[in-house]
Amino acid sequence: MTEYIVETRGVGKNYGSTVALKDVSIHIKRGEIYGLVGDNGAGKSTMLKLLAGHIYPTEGEVALFGKTGEKELERCRPQIGFMIEHPGFFPYLSVEKNLEYCRLLKGVPGSEKNEEILKLVGLWERRKTKCRELSMGNKQRLGLAVALIGEPEVLVLDEPINGLDPSGIIDLRKMLLKLNRDKNITILLSSHILSELEQTATTFGFLQKGKLIEEIGIQKLREKCQDYLEITVSDPQTYLAMLSEVFGKENYRVYPGEVIRIFNPQKSAEEYSKLALQYGLVVTGLRRQQTSLEDYYMDLKGGNQR
Repeated sequence: MTEYIVETRGVGKNYGSTVALKDVSIHIKRGEIYGLVGDNGAGKSTMLKLLAGHIYPTEGEVALFGKTGEKELERCRPQIGFMIEHPGFFPYLSVEKNLEYCRLLKGVPGSEKNEEILKLVGLWERRKTKCRELSMGNKQRLGLAVALIGEPEVLVLDEPINGLDPSGIIDLRKMLLKLNRDKNITILLSSHILSELEQTATTFGFLQKGKLIEEIGIQKLREKCQDYLEITVSDPQTYLAMLSEVFGKENYRVYPGEVIRIFNPQKSAEEYSKLALQYGLVVTGLRRQQTSLEDYYMDLKGGNQR
């Protein structure tokens, strides 16, 4: 049995002369929450459409539950719940009738499950509301409800927090973590809201301009997201020379605006500040913090561009 429940192998997708994806191989194990990270236009939605069978790869192959080939993939896809881009519904039908229509369309027995699903996504009180009256956030909730029809083993969600207010984002996060924990549902979600993925995902895939620039587990990512001291001084070159001479080898990087970040600092903030003052340098900024996922992604993008 394959180690991966969802996998792509050297997948590429071209739209005419435009390359949307190039040689992308992602690997998702059962029970993971996989965060697909990338700017708008990086290829996230294209990747999810390939998994859903909405489009076909120009090169490479998709594997679901270890199966490849379009006939095998079509047999596997009912085990996956998809919500890709903006979900569309019949505007003059109620929430519960739209959900029932989708259940019948999928050929899933058991209309009694609709109540459970609507309660789970927080739409039970609005089940009689016509879809044209729903906010964008509630349409996202209904899209998630449709994805949950048939108790899928995998959920594939494209920007699921779009349109949700802060309370809705927290509710969705709790819901996804509960589905993953209690029902062992594997979840693939794409987002450009990195602070939210940081609280949810166990594995990350970073897409940039259609290429996968890194795939990394949460533990290794935390090791790489180092503690750092950020110091802004009047003369960075002089400060760095003194830093190496007095404190020995330091892991640092210089940023625009005369900002220096010292990673995994071995001294206290006061000692780094005092060093600058000893050589007559002006310290205009000093703070110590942990590298966020957003910082890591921006550094990764920058390194890839260089």
